[in-house]
Amino acid sequence: MKKALLFGAVVLSIVLQLNSVASAGPIFDGILKKGELVVGITGDQPPLNATSKDGEIIGFDADLARALAKGMNLNISFSRMPFSELLPALQDGRLDMVVSGVTMTPERNTKVAFVGPYFISGKGILLKIKSMELLKKEGLNSDKLRVSTLKGSTSQKVVEVLAPKAQLFLSDNYAQAIELLLNDKTDAVIADYPFCAYMAVRYSEKELAVGETKLTVEPLGIAMQEDVLLINAVENSLKALNLTGVMTDLKEKWFESSSWFDQLPE
Repeated sequence: MKKALLFGAVVLSIVLQLNSVASAGPIFDGILKKGELVVGITGDQPPLNATSKDGEIIGFDADLARALAKGMNLNISFSRMPFSELLPALQDGRLDMVVSGVTMTPERNTKVAFVGPYFISGKGILLKIKSMELLKKEGLNSDKLRVSTLKGSTSQKVVEVLAPKAQLFLSDNYAQAIELLLNDKTDAVIADYPFCAYMAVRYSEKELAVGETKLTVEPLGIAMQEDVLLINAVENSLKALNLTGVMTDLKEKWFESSSWFDQLPE
């Protein structure tokens, strides 16, 4: 209760500050005038984000985006699209923000602005237990290893750099990548470690295993167009969420609990 009251007080402070601004930057001003934050998300990267059996966008990213919108006194609307289309859609103005497990890289930072990191992730490897011997014998960089991953993601870059000899299968979404693995059309999936860990639990009857260590360390950020006041408002809201313990609660909910599993489609 104290935590909720503290966050509410911080939110009220931010809202009052925003209402006192006669004119924000051009992008932020447009967002404030329409009263809605349009957030790009894939809806298929659990536990970061997912689509429930009822069609609702859920997950750590989704809850974070909702909290940020609340902190800026805005309604929120999610726009689902493939991962590779998110940043281009942000650049051409179809989105106000992207919160979808996007790693902050120097290359991406030349095109969009980032606030964060809001979570430190890393790449993991998911494979069938029967493929463990192949991986141990041949290593990741082997032309005998078939790897699926998300097109346009840092996972793709990791495979291209660490395993250029591997047979690479690119997917528009993680559901396609997992389907390839389950149908024995690939031997492994490279993806964010939390996703790999979740899938190993969800499909335990398929005898999946996740590597014990992360292949990389990657800071996830909130992407937006360059507008100093918008960036400042998001930074303030994110700091408030951290200071009040809300971020800790969200991490426990989505990364340490399985209570949300039954919200997902079979």
